[in-house]
Amino acid sequence: MNTIAVLTSGGDAPGMNAAVRAVARYGCESNLRVLGIRRGYQGLINNDMYEMNLRSVSDIIHRGGTTLFSARCPEFKTEEGMQKAVEVCKANEIDGIVVIGGDGSFRGARDLSLRGVPCVGVPGTIDNDIACCDYTIGYDTALNTIMDMVDRIRDTTESHDRCSVVEVMGRRAGYLALNGGIAVGATSILIPEHAFDVKTDVIDRMARTQETGKKHFIVMLAEGCADMLREQGFDGAIGLANYIEKNTNVESRATILGHVQRGGSPTAKDRIVASKMGYRAVELLKNGIGNRVVAMQHDEILDYDIYEALNMEKHIDMDIYKIAMHISI
Repeated sequence: MNTIAVLTSGGDAPGMNAAVRAVARYGCESNLRVLGIRRGYQGLINNDMYEMNLRSVSDIIHRGGTTLFSARCPEFKTEEGMQKAVEVCKANEIDGIVVIGGDGSFRGARDLSLRGVPCVGVPGTIDNDIACCDYTIGYDTALNTIMDMVDRIRDTTESHDRCSVVEVMGRRAGYLALNGGIAVGATSILIPEHAFDVKTDVIDRMARTQETGKKHFIVMLAEGCADMLREQGFDGAIGLANYIEKNTNVESRATILGHVQRGGSPTAKDRIVASKMGYRAVELLKNGIGNRVVAMQHDEILDYDIYEALNMEKHIDMDIYKIAMHISI
């Protein structure tokens, strides 16, 4: 390979910049021409890119978000859009691309690979929902942000003997809610992977803890539980909080943390893992190996065939859920 490119796609995640930095630095040190593509696949179609050097990525390892920017690109999902992207790659003599993002980004990488542009995916998503990977870039930072925010919410919750229903991100996965709930000592944790009944798993648990003298409560809720709540007659976190107050006489408030979870300076873990993954991606392309996804399994950096990776299923560890239920009563 002579020229590689790097892009970030989908939702931003803290640590993406560390991965971009590793790709640029190792690529340049390997005498490769490295191009930074702005705004993901949209930027690729629009030929929005620039040549990177060792100093292009100075002082970005500690920054959240992505200096390459990100964007959704419906056009890329069409055959015409993908052909435009392939033509841009040919025009810029791009021999391979490092794609940093989630499942949707990897599908785009797979489609480019099928059309003759070797790609290596690097998992960057705060939801930690990439099946082939124990850990994704951004997850640790988001988890620590949730812990910090809920610790602050708990100060006022405790002061007023309230219940706080906190909704965190995780449309298809409950990792942030589950581990965030353990970290803050939530009384109830609701995740999309585990069926729940609001009366049994929230109201009754609160009543049991009240009998032991507890007067304030945290209920942690993954956004992916919206449909399950709706089936039980609740309109999200606010509806749940209103129901709790009506049925327990405990003043209740709902907080939706939203995009605050995506931001902030990445933790040491995210910076280190992202750097290792970015390095591994360049190493693969250097050796002429594409159509792969870099992953972390048992603290070891591995890589999988991109088709195999996309067909894997990830299951939350229900033993951790059981632990949470036993120690948070």
